[in-house]
Amino acid sequence: MNETLKRAISGAVYIVLLLVSILYSTETFFILFGIFLIIAIYEFCNLVQIHKVFPILFGTILYTTVTLFSHYNKSTTENLNHIFNTKFAFTINIETLNIILLVICLVVSLKCILFLFYDNIQKISNSSKYLYLLGYIILPFIFITKISFGVKDYNPKIIIGLFILVWTNDTFAYIVGKSIGKTKLLEKISPKKTVEGFLGGIIFAVLAGYLISKYYIKASPEHSDRSILIWTSIAVIVGIAGTIGDLIESKFKRIAGVKDSGSIMPGHGGILDRLDSVIFVAPIIFLFYQILNYVS
Repeated sequence: MNETLKRAISGAVYIVLLLVSILYSTETFFILFGIFLIIAIYEFCNLVQIHKVFPILFGTILYTTVTLFSHYNKSTTENLNHIFNTKFAFTINIETLNIILLVICLVVSLKCILFLFYDNIQKISNSSKYLYLLGYIILPFIFITKISFGVKDYNPKIIIGLFILVWTNDTFAYIVGKSIGKTKLLEKISPKKTVEGFLGGIIFAVLAGYLISKYYIKASPEHSDRSILIWTSIAVIVGIAGTIGDLIESKFKRIAGVKDSGSIMPGHGGILDRLDSVIFVAPIIFLFYQILNYVS
C-alpha cells in the first residue's frame, strides 16, 4: 500500500475513533484514553528501557481510581455528606488531590524542560525514568479527562476544541516552516522545526481559537468576549507548550536512537507521537481553568 494512503487511512481512523468516543459518552471517552494511556506507558517504557508490567498496572489503577472518583465525586459527595452530616469535607478532599497531582505534574514538566535544554544529558537515571513516567505520561492523561469538564459538567466541545487547536498548530507550523522557515528552532533535537513555523502555528491556532469560540462553543452574547479571550489564550498555551511537548518527546527518542515511539499507527508512529503535544499541554490547561474558576 502507498505510504501516503496508509498514513491517510490510519489518521482518519484515529480521528473518527477519537471523535466518536468523546461525543458518545463520558464513559467511552474515559475508556479510550485509558487504552491510550496503557499504550503510551508501554511505548515510553520501551524508549527509556524499563520493565513494563508494574508501570502499566500502576498507571491503570491510578488513572481509573482518580478519574472515576473525580467524575462521580458530586453524587458521592452529596451522599457521604448526608450520611456524615457534613457539607464540604469530601469536596475539599478531591480538590486537595487535584492540587497535589497538579503540583507533581508541573514540577516534572519543569524537569522535562530542563532535560530538553541540557545538551549534556544523554543518559537518564532510573529514578528520573520513573519520575518522568508519573509526571510526564500518567498524570497528564488524568488531566486530559479532568479538563473535559471545564469548570462544571462534562463538555465534549472542550476536549474536541483542544484537539482542533493542537492539530491546527501542528499543521500550520509544518506548512509555514516548510514554506518560509529559515531559522532553526532547536536543530539538535528536531532539525525540521523553525522559528517561523513555530510563530505561524501559534497565529493560526489563535485564529482557530477565535472561530471555535464564535461558531462552535457559541457562548451567550454577554459571555462572548470572555469566551473569545479564553479560547485565544488556550490557543497561545497550545502553541507554546505543545511545541515544547513535541520537542521533549523528540529528545527521548533521540536518546533512545529511534524515529518513532511505536508503530501502532502506520505512517504516524505510536500513540506518544500523536499525543506528545496534548499530554504536555493538559496540566497547564487544567491550571488555567482552575484560575478562571477562582477568578469568576
